[in-house]
Amino acid sequence: MRMNASAGPDTAGLRPLSARSVVLSMLLGVHPPELPVRDLVRLVEPFGVGGSTLRAALSRMVAAGDLRRTDAVYALSDRLLARQRRQDDAVHPRTRAWHGTWEMVVITATGRGPAERAELRARLTALRLAELREGVWLRPANLDRALPDALRRVAETYTARPDAAPHDLAARLWPLDAWAATARALLAHAEGSPHPADRLAAFAAIVRHLLADPVLPPGLLPADWPGQSLRAAYAGYQRELAASVGRRDWGA
Repeated sequence: MRMNASAGPDTAGLRPLSARSVVLSMLLGVHPPELPVRDLVRLVEPFGVGGSTLRAALSRMVAAGDLRRTDAVYALSDRLLARQRRQDDAVHPRTRAWHGTWEMVVITATGRGPAERAELRARLTALRLAELREGVWLRPANLDRALPDALRRVAETYTARPDAAPHDLAARLWPLDAWAATARALLAHAEGSPHPADRLAAFAAIVRHLLADPVLPPGLLPADWPGQSLRAAYAGYQRELAASVGRRDWGA
């Protein structure tokens, strides 16, 4: 079974950004993820977010548990700190040399309801695994990370070396051509968007798209794979934002 495809190159995952989305885009890029309200007022103005709109959005985000407030400084909540870690890993994935082995996860737990099954699928997808058949997930063992211990309560893990040709197996598991086409469309849109709000929307879509990059070994990727170009473009945009904030540790 194929991993869900990303949006096609015609839609490219773009959507208008709300005041909440603009604030989160700023805070997700800063390390530590916190900014005084005076800086936020200055930073969101080029994106069409006025001071009163910003303050209303900040109040709602604190009430919803998105942000924590200390005096006049707003910071990401613990839940969104986890999202920042996933985003950082998408931009700077940790890999290791690949020697032909694959990670395989076989789901052994039974009696789970639809919500639990959906949550587990989301967790496995976030680990950049893909489903070969129901309950069997795998990927090349080229990521420098361990599978979480919590996964072992519902699954058994193996090291495998499939008989199928690795390149063909990767093409079955991931919609590589569709991912690459969307990546190129996003890059073109970002490069051709002079307005700050349009560029922010494009780069927000780029980082979402990077979360769906399977980060395969180079030998299993199609020619001219745009993954590194997409990462480099996003890293450059982070540096632009860092300069506007006046902090050197953005995107670290």
